[in-house]
Amino acid sequence: MTDVDDTLSLHGRVVPEAFAAMARAKAAGLAVIPVTGRPAGWCDHIGRMWPCDGVVGENGGLWFYMRGGKLVESYAQPAELRAANQAKLVAIREAVLAEVPGAAIASDQPYRALDLAIDFAEDVPELPDADIDKIVAIFERFGAMCKVSSIHVNGWFGTFDKLAGFQGLCAELGLDPSPDRWAYSGDSANDAPMFAHFDVSVGVANVDRWLPRIPVAPAFRTAGAGGYGFAELVDRVLALRG
Repeated sequence: MTDVDDTLSLHGRVVPEAFAAMARAKAAGLAVIPVTGRPAGWCDHIGRMWPCDGVVGENGGLWFYMRGGKLVESYAQPAELRAANQAKLVAIREAVLAEVPGAAIASDQPYRALDLAIDFAEDVPELPDADIDKIVAIFERFGAMCKVSSIHVNGWFGTFDKLAGFQGLCAELGLDPSPDRWAYSGDSANDAPMFAHFDVSVGVANVDRWLPRIPVAPAFRTAGAGGYGFAELVDRVLALRG
């Protein structure tokens, strides 16, 4: 399993070596599952087009996979609850824009089904940690869950996270989700549930920036940053498997 932004990508672009490493892992018989904060619209593409068994998106709020040549979409919440929660997120959006100058609604927000993504580093000049904390505090003030990625603060109403979404996908695919069966690679605070749960948890080198926000640090760290670190991990795993 792997995060996407700044784990498969670096400086906003998927590293070709990382995409090739995903294909090598899949060809070697490993299950490959991106687990990301990115939106449903992106996950439609990833699930259809990437060398993977399925994808978890919106920090565990949904999971998509191919079956019989068709994309299967599963959500942590039914459609009517998703719609009601989106309406509640409008007040949070307005509060963030009013109280945190320089923050913006993420450019991928139109493709989201469950959450609100606030951009603090992707398409806006990077905000200081104090402003990230303000955004988190606003979500919490309204009773929403939220997680900090390397570029966005994502918030939602509900109790799901990346781990719950992964477990939901495994249940539908018939995969064993046991923590000793998987390796997880990530880079930021929204990967914390995965780092804490899986025996082989791996931070790519740029995880150092976010370690103060991660309660349980990853067990291993790559030398390479972003997608180069992910490719390093895949090569190491395949070498150990012989």
